[in-house]
Amino acid sequence: MIRLQNVEKSYPYKGGQTWVLRQIGIEIAEGDFVTIMGPSGSGKSTLLAILGMLDGEYSGEYWFDDKPVHKASVKERGKLNKENIGFVFQHFHLLDDLTVYENLEIPLSYRDVARKEREARVAEILDRFQMVGKKDLYPTQLSGGQQQQVAVARAVIANPRVVLADEPTGSLHWSQGEEIMKLLKGLNEQGTTIVQVSHDERVAAFGRRLIELGDGWISADRRLG
Repeated sequence: MIRLQNVEKSYPYKGGQTWVLRQIGIEIAEGDFVTIMGPSGSGKSTLLAILGMLDGEYSGEYWFDDKPVHKASVKERGKLNKENIGFVFQHFHLLDDLTVYENLEIPLSYRDVARKEREARVAEILDRFQMVGKKDLYPTQLSGGQQQQVAVARAVIANPRVVLADEPTGSLHWSQGEEIMKLLKGLNEQGTTIVQVSHDERVAAFGRRLIELGDGWISADRRLG
C-alpha cells in the first residue's frame, strides 16, 4: 500500500545541509498499525507529513498503491490526500466557533458530498462514537478526551484508508488517552491502516509494529506481540 524508497529530507544551513531524514525505506501493508517513535528532532513528524502528502520537498520515492507520489503535482497530491488520508493531531485542531456537528461536517463539505449524504454520515458517526448528546456543544464545552474523540471521528468520517495520528494522546491524561487508543485500535480492527507518532510506549503497545528513528535514520523496525 505504502512504500518509501531512500527518502531523504534536508534544509540548507550555514553553507551546508542539516539532515532531517536519511535513507528512509519503509513498506506499510494495508490494515497495519504502525507506531513511529524516537527522541525530539529525530524526524518523526517530518516523516508523518511526507506520508500524509503534506510535504513534497524531499528526495527519493514514495509509492501509494503503485502511484508515484514523489512525481505528483501539488494538486495531484492534494487529491490523493483527500481520497485516502485522515489526520488526528495532538492539540485536536477543532474549530472553536463551530459545534461538534459542524466540525464533523467540514471534511465532507471539502469533498463536495451532497447535503443529505453529509447529514446521514454525521448522524452515523455521532452514533458510532456515542456523541449524539454532544452534537450541539462547542469544543470549549468538552473535556480534552472528548475533544480528541471528536477529532478522531472527524478524521474517519470520510472513510479514509489511512489514519495518521501525531501524538494523539499527548495532551491527555492516560485514562483519556487509553480511550482514544481503544478507538484507534477498533478502527484498525475494522480495516483502517493506522500510522501514529508517539513518545509513549503504552501507546505503541496498541499497535502491531514499531519503527524507531534516531537523528533521521531508522534505528529499528520490528513487529510487536
